[in-house]
Amino acid sequence: MGVKKRKNETEETERSEDGDFVDGREKKKKKEVGESKKKEILPSMIKNKEKRSEIYAKLKHQKKVEKRKKIKARDAAEKQALELGEEPPAKKVPRTIENTREFDETVCMPDDEELFAANDADEFSSIIRRECAPKILITTCRFNSGRGPAFISELLSVIPNAHYYKRGTYDLKKIVEYAKNRDFTSLIVVHTNRREPDALLIIGLPDGPTAHFKLSRLVLRKDIKNHGNPTSHQPELVLNNFTTRLGLRVARLIQSLFPQDPNFRGRRVVTLHNQRDFIFFRHHRYIFETKETKQADSKGKKLKDEKVEKISQEKVLARLQECGPRFTLKLISLQHGTFDSKGGEYEWVHKPEMDTSRRRFFL
Repeated sequence: MGVKKRKNETEETERSEDGDFVDGREKKKKKEVGESKKKEILPSMIKNKEKRSEIYAKLKHQKKVEKRKKIKARDAAEKQALELGEEPPAKKVPRTIENTREFDETVCMPDDEELFAANDADEFSSIIRRECAPKILITTCRFNSGRGPAFISELLSVIPNAHYYKRGTYDLKKIVEYAKNRDFTSLIVVHTNRREPDALLIIGLPDGPTAHFKLSRLVLRKDIKNHGNPTSHQPELVLNNFTTRLGLRVARLIQSLFPQDPNFRGRRVVTLHNQRDFIFFRHHRYIFETKETKQADSKGKKLKDEKVEKISQEKVLARLQECGPRFTLKLISLQHGTFDSKGGEYEWVHKPEMDTSRRRFFL
């Protein structure tokens, strides 16, 4: 009896919003149709390859058309606002991994006096203040072959006052002592694995610190299309997007490798750009060129022949030519003092459990 009553209740007519009587079954059908419309057929649900690719192409084209419509509407609104003398609508800032990064307490602030005091007393302050010139010793691991020697020769052309010494069978601690006695300010060790450079060890002398980087995506000068040859002028150095205390310390370690009085006539620039804890190394030459651009004078009155006057303007353009090498670094560890694999105290070590989010960065 209870089941029959429920059936009768659903079959009873119900009054709609318009006042008409609609059957309960018809209402159910309408709901089902609405739900089926909401559930769109995705290309991944189709097994036929040709049909799947056809539907995917249609969806892609539809999205493209909608995007164009939005751009046209936005441009029209901006134009209308400028004509009426109003402020155009504010441009939306796109959401990226960088601007939605997790909050980090160690991000450096411009008014942090404690940070500036620590920088003035650190291991690199004498070089950055130009009290002494940097002197770099470059060596390799014990078994160096493949692209290692070519990479080292290009590093020697990038870093001024750098000297290469063969490793031989010497321990790294003995090389550190040798470099200290010869007044070297930094030591760079290029590590190779399977005839390919895969790591860099940068040791600040005499008191450290020691930074261990993973090296990847190495492209030598000869493999860069339309590459330039660097001159002997001292390069300018650009360190970009090192925002945290750890990042600033790594940046100052790299800064201590280069002299602090660049020769601007050489138009050489070395860039180390940090993005998502990957440090991208680039080496360029630049040149400024003046280019004449012809512009129609629309403000002036139209002439009888309906010809528009053309005014030539000079624009200064900057052109870049890559000199190489090109590679990417990722910090693995930062150690107090000089290299000590057994009893060394680490300032920071990267561990797999730290990678809890794509929006968490350390540099």
